[in-house]
Amino acid sequence: MIDPRQADGVLVLIPALNEEASVGEVIRGVRAVLPQAAIVVADDSSTDATRSVALAAGAEVLTLPFHLGLGGCVQAGYRLAFELGFEYVIRVDGDGQHDPRDVPRILDALRTTGRQMAIGSRFSESNGNSHTSAPRAIGIAIFRLLLRPILGKNVRDPTSGFVGVNRQALEVFSRSFPLEYPEIEALVVLQRRRFQFVEVPCRMRPRRTGRSTITALKSLYYIIHVLLGVFVNILKFERWRWSRPMEASAQAQAAVRGKRT
Repeated sequence: MIDPRQADGVLVLIPALNEEASVGEVIRGVRAVLPQAAIVVADDSSTDATRSVALAAGAEVLTLPFHLGLGGCVQAGYRLAFELGFEYVIRVDGDGQHDPRDVPRILDALRTTGRQMAIGSRFSESNGNSHTSAPRAIGIAIFRLLLRPILGKNVRDPTSGFVGVNRQALEVFSRSFPLEYPEIEALVVLQRRRFQFVEVPCRMRPRRTGRSTITALKSLYYIIHVLLGVFVNILKFERWRWSRPMEASAQAQAAVRGKRT
């Protein structure tokens, strides 16, 4: 059993699908900078040796019974962390692109700022975007423009999966989390809860193995899918916001009627 007290309340979540060639190095890199933290690999029904490599590297493995996709995989890890009582969860992808040496910076940002989310940004300061494809860079530019009026502030790297959350955000995401391309929709969900985020300058390394699921052919679908997801989240929030006063009014009227009888 994973004990949050022994891990200083910190869990590093590594979602992975067929990452046997890189996940061991990722785990060892995290352990080197956060020796006390719990490390959990959420194995999204890999068909290779991801599970055995992760166990050999010293991580706990949450094996999903069937393929859930990135969002479902991350939510499973969030739910586990919340139910066990962890205060902070840092998500690190299993493909080796996120530099584990930046994990303490994200954790420190959560602890010192009190923000509900810390985003590892490859575009802050002079990090550059040398490891971002042209289609993805175009999508990021579009999402920046879209999110600015919704969030009320700029977000330089809205598609980053290098993310830390505190227990407030963890509670929300353990119940509901966007299933496909979840990073941008998650920002909108947090904003509707009046939660805040901070961006932390981080390094992005070239993918060690495999290839990104965001190819040129999928870029247009990616943009449209995320835009629709953001729109639906906004409509759901507005419906919820307007229904609350009506429910409160109905409850008040029922209470008055009860006193009269």
